[in-house]
Amino acid sequence: MSTGPAGTAVRIRGTHHSVGHHGEILQGVFASGRGLRRALITLPCPLYESHAVFEPSGTTDEVVMLDPWRTKARRAAELTLRALDVPTGGTLSLTSNIPPSRGFGSSTADVVATIGAVHEAAGRRPSPARYAALAVAAETASDALMYAHRTVLFAHREGEVVEDMGGPLMPLTVVGFGTSADGTGTDTLDLPPARYSVWEIEAFRPLLGSVRRALRTGDVALLGRVATASARINQRHLPVPGLADLLRVGEAVGAAGLQVAHSGDVAGLIFDPALPDLATRADLARKRLAGLGIDDTWFFTTT
Repeated sequence: MSTGPAGTAVRIRGTHHSVGHHGEILQGVFASGRGLRRALITLPCPLYESHAVFEPSGTTDEVVMLDPWRTKARRAAELTLRALDVPTGGTLSLTSNIPPSRGFGSSTADVVATIGAVHEAAGRRPSPARYAALAVAAETASDALMYAHRTVLFAHREGEVVEDMGGPLMPLTVVGFGTSADGTGTDTLDLPPARYSVWEIEAFRPLLGSVRRALRTGDVALLGRVATASARINQRHLPVPGLADLLRVGEAVGAAGLQVAHSGDVAGLIFDPALPDLATRADLARKRLAGLGIDDTWFFTTT
């Protein structure tokens, strides 16, 4: 959907997809040139995806949703059309296997897929920064899914990169699991922003330095320690049930660390995928988690 010389809409079907994520490696408050900023480093998860299709109407400026409850995606389509100054609406359809409200980035994946589909329909290709600005405008806070092949410290309520780490995360294998009793998760926007103590804010500085070093050297063990530290700090703000037991499981199976969704109920034990006995460790982790009453588990490797 681009506009011709007479300003009429050219009807082109746009499609796009976005992967989900598995919570965060690190989330907190970090110093930057603009003072302290809330930011996070996302752990991508290839298990889950959202796919968007946008069919321009050419006759109306209304965005029609096949799933009306996906209000954030509709808002993203409307904002994107307005930003592109395209005089038309259309029909937006989304398919996704991402469980909502658990920390997998379901709404952000819908929004990012939608923004991409509308841009493709307009014959345009947005930059990640444009994706981010539109995503935050559509849903108040956004994950960094638009930076799919980069590790970034992302100001999720501003839609801005605080620091680009220069490349993707090293490959990681994760045994993921749910931490809530009913698996229903958390409404992200119902959570007030964490009020970090002075000690916690000071702790984020060396943790960020450790992330830089881990990525530079490919040190999975160091990255795992950062994730564990971030999970411990998160415990005061969104407690993970049985965190001490989960940490003991990680130690028993030789995991590099434990990471959590800082606004959801998913968590994961991180392993180096190069371990020769990885399958044995992962199987043992699942058995030990089952011993804690956690049967909702899954397994993936980042690329």
